[in-house]
Amino acid sequence: MAAEKTASGEFDLRSNVRARAAPPLWRTRRGQALINAIIAYILLVAGAVIILIPFFWMVSTALKPNYQVFMFPPQWIPNPIQWDNFRLAVTTLPFHIYFKNTMTIEVGVILGTLISCTVVAYGFARLDAPGKHFWFIVLLSTMMLPGVVTLIPQYILFSKLGWVNTLLPLIVPAWFGSAFNIFLLRQFFMTIPVDLEEAARIDGAVIWQILFYIMIPLAQPALATITIFTFMGVWNDFLGPLIYLNRPETYTMALGLNFFKGQYTSDWNLLMAGSLVMMAPLLILFFVAQRAFIEGITLTGMKG
Repeated sequence: MAAEKTASGEFDLRSNVRARAAPPLWRTRRGQALINAIIAYILLVAGAVIILIPFFWMVSTALKPNYQVFMFPPQWIPNPIQWDNFRLAVTTLPFHIYFKNTMTIEVGVILGTLISCTVVAYGFARLDAPGKHFWFIVLLSTMMLPGVVTLIPQYILFSKLGWVNTLLPLIVPAWFGSAFNIFLLRQFFMTIPVDLEEAARIDGAVIWQILFYIMIPLAQPALATITIFTFMGVWNDFLGPLIYLNRPETYTMALGLNFFKGQYTSDWNLLMAGSLVMMAPLLILFFVAQRAFIEGITLTGMKG
């Protein structure tokens, strides 16, 4: 826009200045991106606060005297702080026995899952066999079968074998593979270049050597993801131990905590302290293996 001439003969440059003035920040692309980021962070923080409120209440209750648990308005900061609640929670019942039983199951299930699922997933990903894709579809279809459908037949089977009230029904099935974990590992194996296997075959390597010396080292992120999922599933499993374990000396942590709740219903501070103790291994495991967990989840979705 050209400068306009005023009545006095002078040129008014204000119109040019207005024309060249920068638009408001909120109308630019940078401003829009900034506003979107602020809104997203506000929503994330609000959602995190809502989700963490029960956890904060659990921590606060675990450190309170019992008479402060149901005070209104709630007293979020305990006064006095009773650290002794944790000692009382884990010594009132033999939680060391429950922990030993749980870790025995953890080791057996994790080893069985990793070994069986790795071998089967490698076969589906790399080996040529008649009807391989059909059997893979059959494997995936088992994921749609609810666990309660096979619950009674499995119990009858393990009862005939004399395994009830032992840890075997909770460990042995893991050595026969898991459809979800096999699918996860197969997807990861398919992202590994075939050239590595062909080079190994030229050097004289057989299938088992390729699997153990090439595929498994490269699949560590996926294996770490499966390990975390399996650990969490076994640690939080309540239905399986409830069905097969009837003697207190065979209880797991989940059953022991439920038994503690039945015996000490009025002691909410001790119950919350015991719940925090049970949550601690899962939180530690996730924060330690967080990077491998996220990497495994990301890479297994790269190729179908």
